[in-house]
Amino acid sequence: MAILQGMCSSFKQESWLGIHNLATDTLKLALYTAAADLSQATTIYTSTGEVPAGSGYTAGGVTLTNVQVLLSGTTAYVTFDNPVWSGASFVCRGGLIYNDTQDDRAIAVLDFGADKTASGTFTLQLPAATAASALLRFA
Repeated sequence: MAILQGMCSSFKQESWLGIHNLATDTLKLALYTAAADLSQATTIYTSTGEVPAGSGYTAGGVTLTNVQVLLSGTTAYVTFDNPVWSGASFVCRGGLIYNDTQDDRAIAVLDFGADKTASGTFTLQLPAATAASALLRFA
């Protein structure tokens, strides 16, 4: 199994088809163990390989807050607050950003590079919210 980071190919196509409105749809981030099989070919949220529910984690992950769609020069990008899990006691290797409003359609896969152990409050520190470094961007 493997987690390969990148924007999901289906999301790119669905964006051109007008399926996603990231400014108004509910976006979520689910966490996964190293047993997950996620890549740019992922099309929909799956519970296979997801961090087990309990110990500060709820199946399906957390809702992303303060989502903003911005434009800087010729790059459109999306920002949101750092996701937080309280009372966390789990191990995760990656994540999946998906659109809960649009039938759980996949947006992007995140690979943390190694297992991360959560103990207490687990905050996923995102890159700077800029056109050059935001997780989700069309340049």
